[in-house]
Amino acid sequence: MTIGSGETPQLELRGITKQYPGCLANDHIDLKIMPGEIHALLGENGAGKSTLVKTIYGVLEADEGEIFWAGELVKIPNPHAARKIGIGMVFQHFSLFEAMTVTENIALGMSGRQDMKALEKQIIEVSSNYGLPLEPRRQVHTLSVGEKQRIEIVRCLLQDPKLLIMDEPTSVLTPQEAAKMFETLRRLSSEGVSILYISHKLDEIKALCHKATILRGGKYISECDPTLETAKSLAEMMIGTDLHAPEHNIEENTGPIRLKVRNLSVDADIEFGINLSTINFEVHSGEILGIAGVAGNGQVELLSALNGETKCEDGEAIELDGKAIGRLGPNQRRNLGLAFVPEDRLGHGSVPEMMLTENAFLSGYSRMQLMNSGFINTGATAAYAKEIVDKFDVRTPGIHHTANSLSGGNLQKFIVGREVLQKPNVIIVAHPTWGVDAGAAASIHQTLIDLAEAGGAVLVVSQDLDELFAISGRIAVIADGRLSVSRNLKEITIEEIGLLMGGTHSMGETGGRSHVA
Repeated sequence: MTIGSGETPQLELRGITKQYPGCLANDHIDLKIMPGEIHALLGENGAGKSTLVKTIYGVLEADEGEIFWAGELVKIPNPHAARKIGIGMVFQHFSLFEAMTVTENIALGMSGRQDMKALEKQIIEVSSNYGLPLEPRRQVHTLSVGEKQRIEIVRCLLQDPKLLIMDEPTSVLTPQEAAKMFETLRRLSSEGVSILYISHKLDEIKALCHKATILRGGKYISECDPTLETAKSLAEMMIGTDLHAPEHNIEENTGPIRLKVRNLSVDADIEFGINLSTINFEVHSGEILGIAGVAGNGQVELLSALNGETKCEDGEAIELDGKAIGRLGPNQRRNLGLAFVPEDRLGHGSVPEMMLTENAFLSGYSRMQLMNSGFINTGATAAYAKEIVDKFDVRTPGIHHTANSLSGGNLQKFIVGREVLQKPNVIIVAHPTWGVDAGAAASIHQTLIDLAEAGGAVLVVSQDLDELFAISGRIAVIADGRLSVSRNLKEITIEEIGLLMGGTHSMGETGGRSHVA
C-alpha cells in the first residue's frame, strides 16, 4: 500500500508529558504514525523512548497529552485495553514467568481461554515462518535472553495487531534471520499494519523504516526520512554532538596467553540445555576475541563454565595465566583476576532493587578491598560507586538510587565500569551493548579496547556482528555446543559468519570436526 499524507494517522500523540521525581521523562511529545508506516523511534538510553511506548501500550498513564487512535480520542488505561484496540508490543525487558512453559506464557498474554494444543501448533507455525525457533513445552527459566525475546515477538504476532511496537527485535538474530524478519515486517506494512520500531542498529533503521522521530532528553527533536541520512548523522542527531568511532591498535596474539581453554566438555544440567563439546581457544594479553552465535547454541553453558558458576570435571580444561581454574568457584576466579559481565544486566548483572553502592560492592568487595574485619566499608564502597558513575558517564540522580531506576544503557555502563575498575587480567563480557544506544555503545567498546591495550585479555560473546567486527581481532562461532576455529577479521566476512551462526557453512571446528552443525 502507499503511505499517503492525506490519510488519518493510525496513531497520533499530542503533547504527551510524563514527570518522575527529579526527571521529566517526556516533555510535550507529538508523534504521528500512518497506516502501514514503519516508523523508527530513536534516542539515547534515557531519552524517553521507553516511557513513551509504555504510555502508548497502557503500562503508564501520561500526566498530560492526548492519544488518538484512527482519528478517535482514546484512553488506554492498561495493556489489555491496548491489545483490544489492536496495539501489540514486544518489550526489550521481558514480562515472562520463569517457571512456566513457552506456551503457558504466550497464553497468559492473550485474551480469553486458549486451546493449549491448538496454541502450540500456532506457535510452531508462526515461529517457523518468522525464523524464530521455539520449543512450546520448554520452561522459560531454561532459555537464554535471546530465546526469551523470541517468545515476546511470537506472542505479539499471534494477536494480529494493527500497530506493532518492536523494541530491539533483531538483537538475537543472524543477518540472514534479520533479513527474513524485515521481509515479514514489510509484508505486514503492505497489508496496512503500522510498526513503531525501536533499534540502536542505525543501518537497519535506514534499510527498513519510512520515517524516524528523534528524542533527546525527553523532548521531541525532529522527524526525518532515514533513507536520506547516514548512520552517523542519525547517531549525531540522537546524541546532539559529533560521534567518534572507537579507535584501537590491537593486533592478533600481541602477548602471552592469559585465558586458555582446552577440550572443555560440559553436559547441560537442565532439560533442553546445550552440551559443550571439546571447546578449544585462547585469549592473549592485548587482544579481543569475539565469539558469535545465535542464542541457544551453548553460550549460556560456556559462560557459566568460564565464570565458575559451573565447575568442570577436568580442572585443567580452563587456565588463567597458567593456573588451572576449572574446579574453582566464581569468587576464587575473581581473586585471581577474572572479571565477568553477564548478558542479563537486571537479575544476573545486578540486583534490581539494590542501590548502585550495593551493586558495586557485590562483585568488587575483594579486589577493591571494601571490607574491614568482616564489615562493609561504606565510605570506600560509596567512593568506588561514585568513581564508576563519574568515569563511565552513568546518568543517574545518585549512587543511592536502585539499579532498576537506570535506563538499560546506563546500567550497562555501570556494570562494565564496575568490572573494568577492578583492573582484571581477563574480562569476559556477554552482549556488551545489547539494547544500548550509539553513544553508550561507543563508550563501552572504547573501554574494552583500552583494557586490552593496557595488557588485559578480553573475550566478547555477542550476536551483534557489527559489534564484533568493530572491536575484535579474531572471531570464532559457537553452534550446537561446538566452537569453530577462530579467524582473523581480515580473512572472513560478516556473511560467512552469519552462515556459520546458522550452522550451514564450514570453517573447521576446534574439536576436530570439519563443520559447525
